[in-house]
Amino acid sequence: MVDSTLPLPGLSPVAGKEIVAAFDGGRLSSDGGLLVLREIEQRLEVADRLAACIDDPRDPGSTVHSLADIIRFRMLMIAAGYEDGNDATGLRTDPLFKLALERVPSGRDLCSQSTISRLENLPDARTLLRLGRALVDVWCGSFRQVPRRITLDIDDTFDVAHGGQQLRLFNAHYDEYGFQPIVVFDGEGRFVTALLRPAKRPKGIEIRAFLRRLVRTIRAHWPNVQILLRADSHYACPEVMDWCEANGVDYILGLAPNNTLRRHVTALEESTAARFAADPSGGKVRRFKEFFDAAKTWSRVRRVVARVQAGSDGTDSRFIVTNLGHGNGRSLYQDLYCRRGQAENHIKAWKTHLAADRTSCPKATANQFRLFLHAGAYWLLWSLRALMPKASSWRVAQFDTLRLRLIKIAARIVEMKTKIKVHLPSSAPDQAIWHLALGRLPRLAT
Repeated sequence: MVDSTLPLPGLSPVAGKEIVAAFDGGRLSSDGGLLVLREIEQRLEVADRLAACIDDPRDPGSTVHSLADIIRFRMLMIAAGYEDGNDATGLRTDPLFKLALERVPSGRDLCSQSTISRLENLPDARTLLRLGRALVDVWCGSFRQVPRRITLDIDDTFDVAHGGQQLRLFNAHYDEYGFQPIVVFDGEGRFVTALLRPAKRPKGIEIRAFLRRLVRTIRAHWPNVQILLRADSHYACPEVMDWCEANGVDYILGLAPNNTLRRHVTALEESTAARFAADPSGGKVRRFKEFFDAAKTWSRVRRVVARVQAGSDGTDSRFIVTNLGHGNGRSLYQDLYCRRGQAENHIKAWKTHLAADRTSCPKATANQFRLFLHAGAYWLLWSLRALMPKASSWRVAQFDTLRLRLIKIAARIVEMKTKIKVHLPSSAPDQAIWHLALGRLPRLAT
């Protein structure tokens, strides 16, 4: 074992002065921003909501770490950039993680990696359904008042498998074995839910069953809320559109181009291309057309909007289908449908910045639970960002930026008889943002 009081070797002097460095600073942490995330989690109660869905088989008299504490520890680890459960072994003694879990720095250490692994493998299919409903409860609780209308952006993403896990499947497009979970956000970027599934395009029957459970849970909170579903052409299935129309759900979905659709816009493509050729300096020319059509598998004729664009790369046509009766083609496509592109950024934040694709457990149920844990971490950082002023660049900052600027801050913790002092760097560049975020915590809807 290395003596922490020994100075580090090989450090070069500065201005003729020797540098002496040793790991003898006492109770220090590199995650000072957990002070803010702790307050956010206490208000959202994500860990408590998830823990209430899980039956604890342990002997209460011998239990050291509650399920809520284990979940809270794991979510805070993910939010702070520790994506692997193995990191718990080194972080269980960290004084700020202890404070975040309501323990004094000198108190009992937090749970180990093995405890986290046992928890991840605990939920069964029924428990996962309850956990999914609990996440929707968190989402519904984030609104200050019952919304009149909500928008759900549904999409799927590819996760590479890490071995011979359950549900893994080879996907020829990605040339990899993996999963293709369905993820749902609302129009403001709030996380709604996620479903682990094999790496293949979802069928209409599967999507319909997923939407039925999701909408039923939402309407249990808000019976009269109007719901708009946005998605790409993967979800423009007859079963999905029929179900939406039968259950009062509006939709605006992408349509894959085909010869039947293109016949409706042949003349428009030619005239748009001619208009661009007449004045190339004016930039791309974009025009729209509405018509009604039905595929052979559709039960009825539906409203279709075509967007035709001509530029230096040629002519490009895109199509959407909707059951909305209002709005013209331009506004439906540009102002409503194209906004679903933000869902790609939300998936990036969840998957890239919070490592939600770390689905490396052998059991599918454990990997589904991991998706929920990473969703909880998403809620912590999304809520932190939502506290920022609307006109501020912090309101659109990426999660990795929030982590680097606000979470990864050195802190020295001094435990006294009547208080615990946390000393933060005097040179921290974003001190004003700390004051602002903590001052706005009462505004956080829970």
